[in-house]
Amino acid sequence: MKKSSFIRKDVPVAKYRHLILILGAASLFIRCAFQGQLPDVLLMNRAALEEARNAVRSGQHNSSPYVKELFRNAEKALTADPVSVMMKEQTPPSGDKHDYMSLAPYWWPDPSKPGGLPYIRRDGERNPEYKTYGDHERIGAMINHVEVLALAFGVSGKEQYANRGILQLKVWFLDPATKMNPNLNYGQAIKGVNQGRGIGIIETYGFRYLVDAMILLQQSKAWTPEIDHGIKAWFEEYLRWLQESPNGKDEAGWKNNHGSAYDVQVSCIALFLGKKDLAKQILSQVGTKRIALQIEPDGSQPLELERTKSWGYSIMNLDALLELARLGDRVGVDLWNFQTSDGRSLRKAISFLLPYALRNKKWPWTQIVPFQPDGMYFALRIAANKYGDMSYLFAAQTVVNDEVRGSRLMFYLPPLPVE
Repeated sequence: MKKSSFIRKDVPVAKYRHLILILGAASLFIRCAFQGQLPDVLLMNRAALEEARNAVRSGQHNSSPYVKELFRNAEKALTADPVSVMMKEQTPPSGDKHDYMSLAPYWWPDPSKPGGLPYIRRDGERNPEYKTYGDHERIGAMINHVEVLALAFGVSGKEQYANRGILQLKVWFLDPATKMNPNLNYGQAIKGVNQGRGIGIIETYGFRYLVDAMILLQQSKAWTPEIDHGIKAWFEEYLRWLQESPNGKDEAGWKNNHGSAYDVQVSCIALFLGKKDLAKQILSQVGTKRIALQIEPDGSQPLELERTKSWGYSIMNLDALLELARLGDRVGVDLWNFQTSDGRSLRKAISFLLPYALRNKKWPWTQIVPFQPDGMYFALRIAANKYGDMSYLFAAQTVVNDEVRGSRLMFYLPPLPVE
């Protein structure tokens, strides 16, 4: 794989001062020049969308590898068959295949018990049986297809991408023959133990991306009032289930990445539905309910460090908390500068992980899969932008590789900071 030629941490800031100023000014110009032409997306970066749209309009999009990659993926999505929950072979305990169903990935048959029941936990080791139920993989495919098609439509204006993305939404959410019921009652079931768990709600964490995709697709001629009403009615019901069901309440109560991801998901859906007060209520509690309980004074996240994939889960939870901070900006809640009296904060969590990402320290906690420092790229780019700290930017360029900087991720990264 070709190595990135971006800024390195060992080169003085002054060396890149003019480049950074130019990039920052260009980003500002793009935001101003196309203000109002793109919808108000939540987690996507409008500046990146506008820049890509401008490249397409000027015929320069082939010079951007990320825009080229986006359209290659969109062309594949155009020919992909729509997926639905009805494609699984198994029938949920309800007897209704419209109900989403999946198995707990880290639970395995107990070799000492007849029939292997009840299953036992092997944290971090994914049971291949997990894939045989299919709804988890299909919902991921649905979200990915709609997202890439919406992005392609958003930057090109070509209705063919929107038409296909909306078709997939109709199959998953609206068509009476194929739609998913708005619940996850049977998500991540453990054989011999339960029929579903609150933890299964993390399998719709990707709805945060789907919400932005749907906001883009609302600009399409194919997004009719009937589709708008149907989609929003589905998410209204799902939001109610998330807040009122036993599984939803259970997931909300987790003090690790599950609780953080739950708050992101509920906040995004609430904002999509115009429920700003609800989103603000949730985000106003993140400081005391998530940051203060999940992050230690030294910046460590003990409930993630105890996992067998401790690095990945630490990054995952940090990313979720940063997404909550970004959503907080939309409702007047400042989580970037939240700090407890003993120093627990987002910035402290970033500082704790940074030396390991830079390989200045060896990661001492259990990590049964390869240690990947580039997993911190997103958090470092966000931190560089929000805190105006160039050292975060240099660190991001140090840990990056070409695989990390794919077309999809580039539409969620903030503008480069200006020194």
